[in-house]
Amino acid sequence: MREEAASHSGSSRLDELLITAVADTGAHIGAVYLLAEDGQVVLMDAQVGMPASVASVWARVRWNERVPIAAAVRQRHMIWLSDREHMARTFPTAAVVLPYDFAAAISPIRTGDTVWGGLTLLWPAGPATRLSRRLRTAIDTTCARMGEVLREAAEKGRPITPGPGPRVLSPRPLHAAEPNAPVVALECLDRLPEGYCSLDVEGRVTLITAPAANLLGGCTSELLGERPWAALPWLRDPIFEDRHRAAVFSREATSFTARNQAGQLLTFRLFPGQNGITVRITPDSADRDLARRAPETGADRPTQVIALHEMLHLATTLARAVTAQEVIDLVADHVMPVYNVQALAILTSKGGRMRVAASRGYSRQAVEDFDGRPVIPPVPQRTLYDAGKPAFFGSWDELRETYPDAIRSDNMSAWAFLPLVTSGRPIGTCILAYDRPHRFSTDERATLTALAGLIAQAFERARLYDVKHQLAQCLQQSLLPRTLPEVPGLELAARYVPANPGMDIGGDFYDLIRLSDTMAAAVIGDVQGHDVTAAALMGQVRTAIHAYATAGANPGEVLAHTNRLLSELAPDRFTSCLYVSIDLERHAACLASAGHLPPLLGRPGRAGRIVGTSPGLLLGIDPEAEYATTELDLPPGSVLTLYTDGLIEEPGLDLGESIADLAERFTPWPDQPLHDLAESLIEDAMVDRGADDIAVLLLREAAR
Repeated sequence: MREEAASHSGSSRLDELLITAVADTGAHIGAVYLLAEDGQVVLMDAQVGMPASVASVWARVRWNERVPIAAAVRQRHMIWLSDREHMARTFPTAAVVLPYDFAAAISPIRTGDTVWGGLTLLWPAGPATRLSRRLRTAIDTTCARMGEVLREAAEKGRPITPGPGPRVLSPRPLHAAEPNAPVVALECLDRLPEGYCSLDVEGRVTLITAPAANLLGGCTSELLGERPWAALPWLRDPIFEDRHRAAVFSREATSFTARNQAGQLLTFRLFPGQNGITVRITPDSADRDLARRAPETGADRPTQVIALHEMLHLATTLARAVTAQEVIDLVADHVMPVYNVQALAILTSKGGRMRVAASRGYSRQAVEDFDGRPVIPPVPQRTLYDAGKPAFFGSWDELRETYPDAIRSDNMSAWAFLPLVTSGRPIGTCILAYDRPHRFSTDERATLTALAGLIAQAFERARLYDVKHQLAQCLQQSLLPRTLPEVPGLELAARYVPANPGMDIGGDFYDLIRLSDTMAAAVIGDVQGHDVTAAALMGQVRTAIHAYATAGANPGEVLAHTNRLLSELAPDRFTSCLYVSIDLERHAACLASAGHLPPLLGRPGRAGRIVGTSPGLLLGIDPEAEYATTELDLPPGSVLTLYTDGLIEEPGLDLGESIADLAERFTPWPDQPLHDLAESLIEDAMVDRGADDIAVLLLREAAR
């Protein structure tokens, strides 16, 4: 009991920190996620201001999903999304599932090298494209305190773990209300001809005036505590619930029109606030025919809306699955809780034998029993049975009627067999198993049949990905050097963050070439594209530069020779490149640029300066292009920084201003490790990063 009390105390401290963060930052929605014990899933532990139906969709997020909370935890960096457009560019799946306009900061909760989870905060979208220093400091402080709470609990042997579902916390009120304030307010509003009601974030009516109840065609007692679109048949159109969600998430006023049961056209105006929504209901005196008529028989519409929302989320999530096991895991996360499924598996066949491509919920013994066994045929007498269509077996006896030689594993008692078919060709079967007899309703069969199509497409993509991924890994070995050569008297640090970590192919590259004991060449560039063709071209660029550099060509000649080669090899692909030859004896460098960003030179304790270059055309455009060289002094202790546009580029911001901002932030200190300096540059970029690769190469002349 003492341990439970301590764990509850820790959760209470996390709750208080979340509520305080929401209040202090002016956020209207906040959530705390905790990393599951296996490290593969982040679970929403508590939330403020989010409708439960939406929170349930985001309650369980896999660590490798391309959604904000997973990315922040995985990359260990804060992510800032300034508005819906920013969300769509960076996390298109999340933007589809949450098509509302808001700003968000998502930050990992960590202590040292240990990541415990993440914090999500939402605000109304505004003109600011960057997170203010005040808000960033407040978020960092909150995450640090949360991390300490989680660390202390774990060290005491009483780790804080999330419950079966996210807890809903009440936001801190802005001011205390007088005891009789609600009664006085209601009496005041009752005097007005239009109707007013108040909804909480779940859409339930918490206060309603007499004129509003009259316009809605119900009495106050019947509507209190109910969602209008659930209590009133003529409001059961998905658009009405969506307008409520839009007001909750965007904190902007929304509206819609509808005809009540008497045929009167009403205008609903929703005004969001800290604890809910105020709705003004006014009759349309002109009675324009603007309303959307909801079906007269729509008792199941709310349930259908939720099912559609879940299916849309699953479809967009499955689009990112790259292995058969990921397909099963994502389907299990969405389907098992809703349909009370106990196990899932994807079976394929090869050489007349079954293969378990992936499973979830089945024991290891069950998987071993299935894997490698001969394919079990149905009885020939079952002429009405079609193996290419979904089959549902509500009991063991029903399954045995069709498959007399079937194997019963883990004592399952009902099954859905969903053939996976793409382009008219079967590629496998997804099996859903239940631990007790199950009656499949017509709606359930229809939903699971539609689900089979989503699974089939995702599974086929995963199979193709396996082949493509093997090729990508081979090509990736030629993109970036595993280790950079050591040059006496030259310190260096490199960091690379691909835009698409799932495929492990990026468009940026860097290299260091040792030319002699006192000479070295540094290279950085960006090949157009992020596909296998770009990867192959990247390897050719590095090989060509190596060859021309070691042959004794100066920087301008290296780029000119490489340009002529690329113009022949890939006339439709272009590459930016910066080549720097460093002379350690002369403390000088010689640069040539093919349309690449200018490097930065930092002196200890001073802001960095932009190195002026005379950039020529991108490699691959004009085979006759020439490239000018620029001489540069390298004072002892100075740091030369080469980078790609992913470090600075933000949509809507001037590139020159972004470079100047980076130079101002680039301030190396005496004896500061270059790896720490590179890490700090990457951390700043990750907060506001777009969808491009980031490569950074830092060089400093060391004491000899």
